[in-house]
Amino acid sequence: MTKVSKTLIFSAAFAVIATSAFSEAAWDLKAGMAYVYGGPGKMSAMAMAPAEKNHESMMKNAKKVPADTVFFMDNGTLYSTSGRLDPTGNFYVN
Repeated sequence: MTKVSKTLIFSAAFAVIATSAFSEAAWDLKAGMAYVYGGPGKMSAMAMAPAEKNHESMMKNAKKVPADTVFFMDNGTLYSTSGRLDPTGNFYVN
């Protein structure tokens, strides 16, 4: 996975984790926006340039995030794993 695609995926997850831990509300990720995780405490969101060349460049190495991917922080590092959380926050491997 490229640095850009990792950054976009993990930053979106971190934004949600940082603002509403274990919330049942849906993530509000919007088309045309980039969510960037730059390390502990460094989050940003910005509108992407609408040019087709820009989109093609990002999609070239982009990877879909599989269903039941859990993002979490540990010692200031963002991680992801496959599984799910029950309503009480207990983790289960699928």
